[in-house]
Amino acid sequence: MMNTTIKPGAARKLKNHTGFGQSVRNSLTMAYRGLLKIRRTPEQLFDVTLQPIIFTLMFTYIFGGAISGDVASYLPVVIPGILVQTVITTSIVTGVQLREDMDKGVFDRFKSLPIARIAPLAGALLADTIRYLIATVLTFAMGYVMGYRPEGGLGFVALAALLVIFVSWSISWIFAFFGVIARTASSVQGVSMLVLFPLTFMSNAFVPADTMPDWLQWFVKINPISHVVNAVRELTNHGTAGSDLLIALLGAVVIVAVFAPITVRAYMRKA
Repeated sequence: MMNTTIKPGAARKLKNHTGFGQSVRNSLTMAYRGLLKIRRTPEQLFDVTLQPIIFTLMFTYIFGGAISGDVASYLPVVIPGILVQTVITTSIVTGVQLREDMDKGVFDRFKSLPIARIAPLAGALLADTIRYLIATVLTFAMGYVMGYRPEGGLGFVALAALLVIFVSWSISWIFAFFGVIARTASSVQGVSMLVLFPLTFMSNAFVPADTMPDWLQWFVKINPISHVVNAVRELTNHGTAGSDLLIALLGAVVIVAVFAPITVRAYMRKA
C-alpha cells in the first residue's frame, strides 16, 4: 500500500504555495473548529452570557437612582456602557486561547498539515466574533426585559451592534499579539486586564464624566472607550451618528492597520 503521509517539510512547502481561496477555506475550517470547542465546553461562554446579565442588574439597581433618579432613566445610559464594556472585555479570550493552543502543542500539529499557515490565527479571530454577537444580543435583550426601549429603532440598534463587534474584533488583534509573544496564557490575561480595566471603568460607560473630579475628566473625555460608548448611545437612543462614531471607526481601523501586520509577522515566525 502506498504511503500517503505528508512530511512536515513537504507540508510547509504546500503552505507557502497556498492560494488566497485555499487560505480562506482553511481559515473558515479553523473558525468552525473554534465553534466546536465552544459547543463541547459551553462554560467558555460564561463570560458572554452571565456577565451581561449580572452587570446589567447590578449597575442598574445600584447606581440608577443615584445617577439618573430612577432605573428607567438610567437604562439608556447604562445599557450602551455595559454593552461596550462586556464585548470589548471578551476580546481578551482571543489571546488567551491562542496562547493555550500554542502551549499545548496544537499549533505544532497544525504545522504538519497542508493548510495555510495563517489559517489557525485567522480562524481563531473569526470564531470569537460569535462570542461578541452573543454578548451583544444578551445585553440588549436584558435591557429590553428591564424596560429599555431604544428610540433610535431597530436599524440603529443593529448599526450600534455592528460597531461594537467591529471595534472588539479590532482590539482582539492586540490581545492576539500578546498571545503570540507571551510565555503563558495567564500572563496574557493579566496584562490584558491591566490594559482594559482602567480604560473601561475610567470612562463614561457607567457615570457621566462631569460628575468626576476635574483631574479625571480630561482622561475620560479622550478615552477611546468613551467615544465608542457615546457613538452607541447616539445610535440607539437618538438614531443619529456624530463625530464619536467616526472617531471609533477610525481608531478601530488604525488598530487593525498597526497590529494585524505585526501579529501575523510574529505568528509566522512561530508557525
